[in-house]
Parts: sequence; C-alpha cells; structure tokens
Amino acid sequence: MKANFQNTCRRRGDESQTKTNLETPHVVSYAVLVLLGTLIFAGNLLAANVASDFSTANKLYAEGKFSDAAGSYEKILEAGAASPSLLFNYGNAEFKSGHLGKAIAAYRQAAQLAPRDSEIRANLAFVRNQFQGTTTRESRWQNWVGTLTLNEGALLTAVLFWLTFALLIARQIRPALVPKVKTTTRIFSALTIFSGTVLALQAANHFNAAVAVVTSPEAIARTGPFDEAQSAFTLHDGAELSVLSRHEGWIQVAGAGKTGWLPARQVEILPDA
Repeated sequence: MKANFQNTCRRRGDESQTKTNLETPHVVSYAVLVLLGTLIFAGNLLAANVASDFSTANKLYAEGKFSDAAGSYEKILEAGAASPSLLFNYGNAEFKSGHLGKAIAAYRQAAQLAPRDSEIRANLAFVRNQFQGTTTRESRWQNWVGTLTLNEGALLTAVLFWLTFALLIARQIRPALVPKVKTTTRIFSALTIFSGTVLALQAANHFNAAVAVVTSPEAIARTGPFDEAQSAFTLHDGAELSVLSRHEGWIQVAGAGKTGWLPARQVEILPDA
C-alpha cells in the first residue's frame, strides 16, 4: 500500500494560470487607467511570487526536506493562494513529515476544489488508513452530493432553470409548439427541481456540516470548554469529528457516540472558517 502512495504522492506543477481580461470604455479618465494598470501589475506580481514560492517548495520536497517544504506550502496558503495542486503537495509534505491530521485536512480541502481528482482521493484514503481510533467519515449522501463543487452545482441548476424558463416562454409566444415541447418541458422542469434539491444539500453540507481534524499528537476532549473540566476521552493526530459548537477558543466535537470539548489550537476546522 505504501508503494501505491509513493506512486501517487508526487509533486504537481502549478497548474493554475492567472488570466485577466479587462475591457474598458473608449473614454475613461487617466486616473482609472492608472488604477487598472496598478491592479494588473500587482496581480501579475503576486502570481509571479506565488509561482516562485511554489517552485521553491517543490524543490525542497524533491530534496527530501519535507518539513521545510510543508512550511513553504503553508506560507503560500496563508497568503491567500489555494489550488488543488498546492493543497495536494502540502498534504504530501505533511504526511512525509509524520503529520497525519494536517495531511488529511489538506487533502480534504483539495478534494473540495477538485472532487473528481482520483489522485487526491487515493492519497486521502491511504492516509486515513494509517489512522486508528475515534473518527468520523463522510456519509454516502455526502460523498454523492460532493461529486460536484458548490459552484458547479449552482451553475448546473442555473442552466437548467433558464432552459426550462425559455421553453415556457416559447410555449406562451407560440402555442403551436406546446404539443412538441410538452415532454421536453416536463423533463427539464424535473431536472431543475432535482438539481436544485442537490444544490441545497450541497450548501447545507458545506456551510453547516463542519468537521474538526485533530492536528496534535494527542488531544484530550473534556466535558466542558475549560482546562479544569473532566477528561472525557483522548484523540490522536488524524482524528476527524463533527463540530457541534464553539465557545471562546474551544470546539465541541462528536464522533463514535462520544462528545467533548477540544482547544481550537489542536484542530483544523473544515471548511475553513
């Protein structure tokens, strides 16, 4: 199994390209042109810096300096840049550094951006198999609705809605078309309702079903959100649990029929919030 991971645990090039297409009116003020030029220059400069930092991190990984590579990838993420390739490489570096929790969190975030990427899912499954203990996995329906990203689901629903709307308008304008497009209209109406329902499930799963991934070697869940509370159970690096509540630097989690409070510094919350 380890060999399989090593085959897929490869660095990726920066597949993201920054493309900026700006259309301006024929008559604009000089100040607006200067502002636009400044924004374009700043954007290109930022993209160049990210590409350079990404290349440096990849070089560290190739040299076997996994902890240094992980730190470099993390700095890029903290700067606001994120892509499936960046998160994939970051997860690889964290796993090679012996940090299961950070690797799992990185792969899960990468999977949110590229849910159909087989390499990301393969590495996530492999790292999860290295963990033993209390944890929570996605349900079948969560995996199913997660086949598309939230943006893809919204776009699909919008396209189906407007196609259905266009058919309804056409029937009103030309009543003779009603018999011809009656079945088609019903099909598109049903698909719109179905897609909208799936989109609602996606949104609920994304915004409400937060998950905490333990990133400390050992984390003690307590009965209350304070250090003096009684110990409830112990969790280890890589545990994944549902988030129930938050209170002043503490996270209430649940998993395998147990609930407890963990310091927020010992977990990473997904989606990032």
